[in-house]
This record gives sequence, structure tokens and C-alpha cells, in this order.
Amino acid sequence: MIELRGVSKRFADGTLAVDDLSLTVESGTVLALLGSSGSGKTTSLRMINRLIEPTSGAILLDGTDVTSLPAVQLRRGIGYVIQQAGLFPHRTVLDNVTTVPRLLGWSRSKARTRGIELLELVGLDPSLAGLYPVELSGGQQQRVGVARALGADPPVLLMDEPFGAVDPIVRTQLQDEFLRLQQSLRKTVVFVTHDVDEAIRIGTHLAVLRPGGTLAQFGTPVEVLAAPADQFVSDFLGGDRSLRLLSLAVVASRTVRPLPADGVGDRPTVGEHDSVRTALERALAHPSHSVVVIDPQGSPRGLLHLDDLGVET
Repeated sequence: MIELRGVSKRFADGTLAVDDLSLTVESGTVLALLGSSGSGKTTSLRMINRLIEPTSGAILLDGTDVTSLPAVQLRRGIGYVIQQAGLFPHRTVLDNVTTVPRLLGWSRSKARTRGIELLELVGLDPSLAGLYPVELSGGQQQRVGVARALGADPPVLLMDEPFGAVDPIVRTQLQDEFLRLQQSLRKTVVFVTHDVDEAIRIGTHLAVLRPGGTLAQFGTPVEVLAAPADQFVSDFLGGDRSLRLLSLAVVASRTVRPLPADGVGDRPTVGEHDSVRTALERALAHPSHSVVVIDPQGSPRGLLHLDDLGVET
């Protein structure tokens, strides 16, 4: 668990970057720190691993004040992923991934075995182990960055806009990979982004920050989208909050209609775990204004019409 208690940061030039910020990130959850430039997202993140020292307040990891630990020891126990990967250009992929285990005194063979496991874990072919970062695509470099952050199996991951420097298709793939990893690893994650869609997709909780580093709202994506705390939050989330809410709801949450006696025809299908937004888009594109819901085995289970999806026909 990560706790920020009344944390502030004022830089030497007088700039107040973070102002009296209090947050709790429960173990195994993902907090998306969301805000525009100048809202203190990265500063807040970097105070957790003391790359930036807070001016006041306290930051605790599982009840231990981070300032009570030597900074180097603290950082070796926290995974850190940044935009454009931040890999060492003169070191191979495997050497990058095994950086922290080697610093912790692991043997070369043990570190190498762990490194190969991590490459496979993040979806990279182990044959890339001997290449250098410049020989990889941007998406591959970001995966190596995630693998390096997981090197010594830290309980906490800090991720500073890690997918912001790649094209939209690769970005979606990396988000999918992160969600897959998090489902099995259950790390405690703080994820900085300025992208609302990425935040609601990645985060189990959102913290929306105002310029100047004050907390505007904290809650689950559904809570924040359904009831913005004020006009600032509403404006920041944008005018398509309803569609974003439909992206979070799954088809299984809707009551299906019986299958028609004359068959389903060429109606589009959706899975029970697809989003309501996906079902809505497919229903709108078909003359029947309906979709067939299929179970995990691919068998038709029932129909959903537009009015079942929140759209009057």
C-alpha cells in the first residue's frame, strides 16, 4: 500500500508543484494520476521513490516512511518505467533487463535466467536478448523497459507515461499487455498519464489533479465519470463521458432477450465480456439494431437491442 499524507513540493524558484496531496493506493490496485501539464503528476510520482524529495508531508510504503530508508535501497525495491523506455544504449537487452538483480548481488546465471523469463513474460522473443536498444522498435523498447522494472519482482511499479511515445496501435497493444500482466502479477501501480481513455482503461482508481498539484477528485473510473466533482473535472473528462461509461460496462451486465424463432440471421455478435459500447456500435451498424450475445463457447445466448443498451429507437 502507498500512502501520501499532506504531501507538498515547492521548488527552489518558488513554484508550488504539488499542494497538500493525500492519496491511498491499496495493494494490488492501479492508480492513474490524471491531469494536464503543470498538474504535478510526474512530481508526485517521483516523490514516491525520492527522485524528488517532498517539501512537507509524508509518503509511506506499507506503513514505512520512505525517508527512513536509504534512497538507493528504496529505489531498488520499486519498479520504474518512463516514456521512451530510458534504456542504457550501450548495454544489450538482457543486460538492461537484469540491471537491478545484478545490483542486488544475484549471480550472472540466476540473473540471466530471470531476464529470459521476463522477456517472455512481456511478450518478447528471447532471441532479442543480445540486441541493443537501437535495434528494437519503439514498442519493443517499451516492453524491455517494463521487463527491467520487474527485474527483482518489486511489489510497487511507478509508470510515467510509459506508452506515450509510440503510435496508437502499438500503444493499445502495450496497454493490453500491461493489463494481462497486472491480472496475474497484481502489483501496486501508480500510472501517470494525460490521456483520459488510457486512464480509465488502465486504472482501477483515478486521481484527477488540477494545475498546481491539488487533488480535484479521487475514485473509481465509474465514480469519476458518472459524477464529476466539479466543472473542472467535467471539462477535463470531456463531453463524451457517457460513451466512456459504456466502455466500462460489460455486456454481461445487461439482460438479454430470447433468441428469435426464425434464427439470428446475419446479426453481429458480441461476447459476454465485451463492452456495452462495442455492442452499441455493432447494433447501430446493422438494420435490425440488435446484436447476438454469445457465451464463451461461442453459442448464441440471446439478443440485445439498442434500447437494451441505453439508446431509444
